[in-house]
Amino acid sequence: MIVFGIISFAVSSRLKSKFKKYSQIPLNKNLSGAEIAQLMLADNGIHDVKVTSVGGELTDHYNPVNKTVNLSEAVYHGRNAAAAAVAAHECGHAVQHATAYSMLQFRSAMVPVQNASAKILNIIMMMMLFGGFFLFQTFPVQLVLLVIIGAYGVMTLFSFVTLPVEFDASRRALAWVKQRNIVDTSEYGMAKDALKWAAMTYVVVAVSSLVTLLYYISMFLGNRD
Repeated sequence: MIVFGIISFAVSSRLKSKFKKYSQIPLNKNLSGAEIAQLMLADNGIHDVKVTSVGGELTDHYNPVNKTVNLSEAVYHGRNAAAAAVAAHECGHAVQHATAYSMLQFRSAMVPVQNASAKILNIIMMMMLFGGFFLFQTFPVQLVLLVIIGAYGVMTLFSFVTLPVEFDASRRALAWVKQRNIVDTSEYGMAKDALKWAAMTYVVVAVSSLVTLLYYISMFLGNRD
């Protein structure tokens, strides 16, 4: 867990470094992230999705519930390859939603279960931290481990289902910005590199979750023996 924590920090730092670097290079088309998002939505016949600005850094996301593409201020107002890539990527999710992309539908259906699993894990971890003796006196160790395995199993599945959703959104984004001539050759390379590092953060989360799940499974099998 410590190793993956370090890897996650390194990838996140690399992503921020890439975004900062590419944000300093003006886009030849001089379009803002918001303008690019609105253009991509229109090109895909999507007219019921609103593009909004949200606070924070790299907080960009698409909300399928209220149909909003939420862009961080740097992306919303930015006129550079990084902003173009992120804005188009989030619109890629809107296109997935509009076209009923199966993996996005599956991921959306898993959200309530994933949230419940996260809450269960938080409760168990808090009890183990502050009342481990009471917890294991009340419930058998194997039962507690089974609950942890079940919750981590859901979270691991969710993180792996997220991967094709993110990769597909980036594929749609890069294809569109290239076809629409939003970016030139050099800017396309920057956009692709920025999205690659963004995708790496999801890969690290998925692999880390799988390793943690396997760890608790080994604990369960060891306690059973």
